[in-house]
Amino acid sequence: MKRNIEENNMKRSRLLRPRTWLAALLGAAALLANAPAMAADPVRVGGKNFTEQLILSSMTSQYLRAKGMTTELTAGLGSTLMRQAMESGQLDVVWDYTGTALIVFNRVEEKLDAEQSYARVKSLDAAKGLVWLQPSTINNTYALAMPRHRAEAAGVSTLSELADRIRAGGEDKRHSFAVDMEFAARPDGLEPLKAAYGLPWTRRDVIQLDPGLVYTALRNDQVETGLVYATDGRVKGFDLVLLRDDKGFFPAYQAVPVVRKAVLDAHPQLAELLNALAAALDNASMTEMNYRVDIEQKPVDAVAADFLRQHGLI
Repeated sequence: MKRNIEENNMKRSRLLRPRTWLAALLGAAALLANAPAMAADPVRVGGKNFTEQLILSSMTSQYLRAKGMTTELTAGLGSTLMRQAMESGQLDVVWDYTGTALIVFNRVEEKLDAEQSYARVKSLDAAKGLVWLQPSTINNTYALAMPRHRAEAAGVSTLSELADRIRAGGEDKRHSFAVDMEFAARPDGLEPLKAAYGLPWTRRDVIQLDPGLVYTALRNDQVETGLVYATDGRVKGFDLVLLRDDKGFFPAYQAVPVVRKAVLDAHPQLAELLNALAAALDNASMTEMNYRVDIEQKPVDAVAADFLRQHGLI
């Protein structure tokens, strides 16, 4: 097709008088020189290597393309690698989590609530040329979950109630808790959680598993409670109940669009567009999308596109 167009243009140019031909050539050069920078310099969207991030990065790329931008998507990255790519200018737009940026990237050990966490990372990352836009209400933090039938039978809906129930059961009764190995070993993980709520788990109660196997153990009713992520699709798919963190032990992990300042300066409309996208997202919608991909095996791009259409964003 392109070749046919070029041949037709060549034939037509032979029919033009020299002055007309020169004017046409100069006009074409001017058009190329004034073409939108976005076409030659795409907005590079990045994403991490788990379902929620694959959905968010696909959604962002599709959304910006629908608004007339050219995008280049690089998904499936490790958290640290994605961050390095942002700081080195290899990526332009990502979704990241306030807790990750606060604790992992900026090494802040101070206990902060959701608003304080957002304000702190926004301030710290501004010095690195990274702009945190408006946060969504997605909070993919840690949570403790129980199979629904267990939670309802025990009348447990909060971590304090779980601790009370375990203590009331006495030392002889086992209360199995599945947790991933990283959280079990972290200085801000298992032991501080036990201390905060007075959870009397013993060594025999705590079962360390790969993160995915924690969900499997809960689904198969092999453990009483397990450590999960709040917006994971398996929470819905396996009919688990998230216990409310009534003492606010777990840090906030709000999902926020992050843009390199240089790119935002070049494309100021990005802020308004991405803020509108963030405003449409919450824990319920994110959990539903994760469920459709992980449990129903729907394609990531299709699930992301469905969300955008349903919310009138494309």
